[in-house]
Amino acid sequence: MSTTKIKTAQLWGKNKDDLKKQLVELKTELAQLRTQKVTNSANSKLTKIHDLRKSVARVLTVINATQRSQLRIFYKNRKYLPLDLRAKKTRAMRRRLTKHEASIVSEKQKKRQMHFPQRKYAVKVREDSSLYVCS
Repeated sequence: MSTTKIKTAQLWGKNKDDLKKQLVELKTELAQLRTQKVTNSANSKLTKIHDLRKSVARVLTVINATQRSQLRIFYKNRKYLPLDLRAKKTRAMRRRLTKHEASIVSEKQKKRQMHFPQRKYAVKVREDSSLYVCS
């Protein structure tokens, strides 16, 4: 059983089985320290419990991060991604039209634009009598 802090850099190189084994060891050690704290009520146990809790969190973080990266590789060229792997953004941004959908012009709109284009007209300004083309 280790009472020293676990460095995250050491965890990235390990495989999933080693990480799970280390997690079980840390949790059992944490349970033992909690029972000792109740029976002995020693103050030094509190810092060890804190360190162990943080170490458990680090191991779980590495496990989850590697799992998510493997899932991203698995779903890389698929049409749909799982919801937790998609970009969060905001609800309005997720429902917004894509660039392609926004650029699509229907057949009716094409005919209307062709037969009734926007008119161009000129406005004469009196001071310098130059023409401004407006649309």
